[in-house]
Amino acid sequence: MNKRIIALLLLIAGCSPLLTSRSVLLRAQCPVTNTAIQGGERLEYKLYFNWKFIWKTAGSATMTTRNVTYRGEAAYQTDLITRTANLVDRWFCMRDTLRAVYSENIVPYYYRKGAQEGDKYRLNEIRYSYAGGQTRLHQYYRHGDGRVSVADNSSSSCVYDMVSMVMRARSYKSSDFVVGQRIPFQFADGNRIKEETLIYRGVKKFTTEGENRKTYRCLVFSYMEKTKKKEKEIVTFYVTDDDNHTPVRLDLNLRFGTAKAYLTRATGLRNPETSIVKK
Repeated sequence: MNKRIIALLLLIAGCSPLLTSRSVLLRAQCPVTNTAIQGGERLEYKLYFNWKFIWKTAGSATMTTRNVTYRGEAAYQTDLITRTANLVDRWFCMRDTLRAVYSENIVPYYYRKGAQEGDKYRLNEIRYSYAGGQTRLHQYYRHGDGRVSVADNSSSSCVYDMVSMVMRARSYKSSDFVVGQRIPFQFADGNRIKEETLIYRGVKKFTTEGENRKTYRCLVFSYMEKTKKKEKEIVTFYVTDDDNHTPVRLDLNLRFGTAKAYLTRATGLRNPETSIVKK
């Protein structure tokens, strides 16, 4: 899944008070009270692409979270794997594997994305550290043509990669937002840090497909990306209006057309699915 398919689920929550003392700066910089995530969660999606006004099944994506130990501390590891179907591979092959390790309070530690998209392979790796009131990132990026870029960047704000941002997004309070509100955030991409924006669109209902159809009450957001001096809507996404904040639908604008991702199965959720309004 490329940047625009993954960047989808983003929403930045406010920081919570200091919870532990391993590193005061590490914990005080960007922690959040985690109310949604636990080890053992598995989310499965079906991907659809649009060609000439016809929607075709294009592939699948799976996101799993498990408990791990990182540098002697309890942490989470989330893996996101996407695969295009055999039929789609003839036009555009996508084999992406992403991994993020982060604290129980959603402070990023490590990120890796290996992406086979078309005939190009890209590798992005980020190692986070926290000192002097700064978020520090060591970023390694292998371009599709084989070139390698390495950079050390820092910010006085919280910075997230594709996966840790998704997980951070899921512990916010919906009462903190009003329709039309713009939410700025910092996003690590390749070998740099980018300033991006989310817009809250309000509450809508969404019904899944297949035999186990469910209707969810969802919060809707748009992910906006700056292109030169203009702003372009990249993804509209729906997250459940309950304590899980599970991403259930994504509408995407891609370079080669439009796409959708629908949740097909969710297991190991931390909280009851109180956003379901019809089964």
